[in-house]
Amino acid sequence: MEDRQIAIELNLNDLSFNNWLGTLDEFCEDHGFFEQLGRGHCAGFLEAGNTLLVTFENAQSARENNMDAEPRGFSYVRQDGWSHLSLLSFKESWFRDHHVYAFFDRLVDDGFFDDFERIVFHGAGGGASYAAAAFSVVAPGATVIALRPQATLDAQMAGWDSRYKRGRKQNFNDRYGYAPEMIDGAAKVFVAFDPIQRLDACHAAMFRKPHVTALPCMLLGDDLDQAFDRMGIHDVLIKLAVDGMLDRRRFLQLLRARRYDPTYVRALVRRLVVTGHPGLARIICDYMIRRGHKAFFIDKREELTPTEDIQA
Repeated sequence: MEDRQIAIELNLNDLSFNNWLGTLDEFCEDHGFFEQLGRGHCAGFLEAGNTLLVTFENAQSARENNMDAEPRGFSYVRQDGWSHLSLLSFKESWFRDHHVYAFFDRLVDDGFFDDFERIVFHGAGGGASYAAAAFSVVAPGATVIALRPQATLDAQMAGWDSRYKRGRKQNFNDRYGYAPEMIDGAAKVFVAFDPIQRLDACHAAMFRKPHVTALPCMLLGDDLDQAFDRMGIHDVLIKLAVDGMLDRRRFLQLLRARRYDPTYVRALVRRLVVTGHPGLARIICDYMIRRGHKAFFIDKREELTPTEDIQA
């Protein structure tokens, strides 16, 4: 199978949820398949080339945050000719659903994943990154990109994480349960997290396999996927992973783009102030003001400027 681009001409913006889902259903049926997986999930597949991108996303988040309100993989089908399997949840479920398990069981039985030369599982926060790691077991040799994953929400293993009250009600002790064990068959696993987010860092530390590469993202916070999108590095990250060229060094090179991201720089200025480095914070404010980012940075610089400097 050769990579072939599919012309995707959809307008998913400003649609009601039912119309959005219905449009995806019709398009996927024309170019692959679409399945409802119980009441809480669905799966859409677009068949194009021998590279497969498997994404896990919350449907509402995809509608609100993704380019053109599309599942993340659509752009790669359109531009690169990759095949795309999109798993969507209708609420924060961590994809802990027997209908989802049965779906992947059936794909394995049918030899679905055997048709692809390169496979990448991708997920970002909200249980999606957990699912990308946990379900990667169905495709040995795949690469996993997990942005801010939870290892588990089982109370006996992660009782120290008091977040995600709804998620902690799910059963993490049956099939596809403990994500750090499910990645044993993967070729490479990349776990991105913000070290300052203590609970996220604890989860990341549970992925201790030799083929796991930790990708610390200092001060990028909870929404790493949106931060990567703002910086223009998300697409590059995924393509490097597909080509087998992603490593910690290449990632850190990409991460240098954060110096141009006002959201990151605001967090950096606040951090410098809190840790007792107001002089450095002022220098950064001056730099951002010169680049035309005046909101926040002018006010913060005035706040950090000593009174004698103002009188001079």
